[in-house]
Amino acid sequence: MSDTLMNLTRGVLGLGGLYALLYFGSSDRKNINWRLVAGGFALQMVVAVLVLKVPPISDAINWMSSFVRQLLDFSVAGSSFLFGELPINRTIGALFAFKVLPAIVFFSALTSALYYLGILQKIVFVFAWIMHKTMHLSGAESLVVAANVFVGQIEAPLIIRPYLERMTRSEMFCLMTGGFATLAGAVLVTYIEILGGDDPVKKVEIGRHLISASIMAAPSAIICAKMLLPEREPIDTNLKVSKESTGLNLFDAITAGTSQGILLAVNVGAIVLVFLALMAMLDFITIEWIGSWTHINEFINAKTGGAFEGLTLSFVFGVILAPVAFLVGVDVDSILVVGQLFGEKLVLNEFVAYSHLRDMIDGGHLTDEKSILISTYALCGFASFTSMGIQIGGISALAPGQRANLANLAFRAVLAGTCATLMTGTIAGALS
Repeated sequence: MSDTLMNLTRGVLGLGGLYALLYFGSSDRKNINWRLVAGGFALQMVVAVLVLKVPPISDAINWMSSFVRQLLDFSVAGSSFLFGELPINRTIGALFAFKVLPAIVFFSALTSALYYLGILQKIVFVFAWIMHKTMHLSGAESLVVAANVFVGQIEAPLIIRPYLERMTRSEMFCLMTGGFATLAGAVLVTYIEILGGDDPVKKVEIGRHLISASIMAAPSAIICAKMLLPEREPIDTNLKVSKESTGLNLFDAITAGTSQGILLAVNVGAIVLVFLALMAMLDFITIEWIGSWTHINEFINAKTGGAFEGLTLSFVFGVILAPVAFLVGVDVDSILVVGQLFGEKLVLNEFVAYSHLRDMIDGGHLTDEKSILISTYALCGFASFTSMGIQIGGISALAPGQRANLANLAFRAVLAGTCATLMTGTIAGALS
């Protein structure tokens, strides 16, 4: 069997497995809108083929990636002024603290400026119109999921703020899933810096895949949300972008975006610091106490070729989620380490997972190109338990009446967002 046919076969089996999980996990299987699912699947595949296989579209994605890389260079001008030569120190800690976090602030300010000028809304409207017509979603759902392709899970709801309080439970679940399944432009730069290293060509390639992943995740998120929690109430099909402004003028908008970026950067840095410290503490317990007493550390280290030093939390993640890694098309020899990444992303966050993905590639523990590609796509999104509080707090501030729905649906929305990113990884692996 050729590699292409094998990839397609694994892709079909992987998607079939994920759709089966969504069907059996649905809260109301009888009311699943199969026309919506079929339209979403068609859009999912068309988008995937266009961004991955059609030269004019893939060239446009490459241009966008090159533009983002150039913007990264612009952000260095500011961080270099503040920190001198520290941003060019290529240790992962210095890179994260002195280059990645300042880039988040810059991109947040830039996004706020584009929103104030009305440019972002026009781009969002085009994506929303396509999803609205193919999947017959409500206007609010279409707009907010489209917005999530470009901005974060807290900023996107501003596009539909007047509609938030009267959204149905299914619409709110779709909004939440879209936020967890996609990424924001401000953190896109983080992933590019972590995975791209010093190589500008590699940065463009990584950027292309991440932009493609976020675009592909939008229809995937809708499918997952509407299968797990089908709509049973009347919906408003009005497709109208909120006129709410991000500032009194352009400079005020930039200032507001900068302030939001600072909060985001501090939050990202603090979460990474705390959860890496917690992992180290738990690893000490499992390695030094349990692993040492049972003499299982040496066995694990030998059997994994040094990928794991012993009974670590990462190893436990890998064992539990190795079947999921196999399902989405990862090479059999890599399912343990990729399962670890999936677990770290779900329980901790994607920043930790991407950092460890780079460590695995640099350390020679993950060498299969297809598995690396699937991991890059499948880790791309905010679907993690640590993001639940951020989303509940941010959206409930805009719509206090929806707080109960947000709290009750958060856990399932994370799982739905995870399924959506796994779908994008499966499709990317099948088309590679």
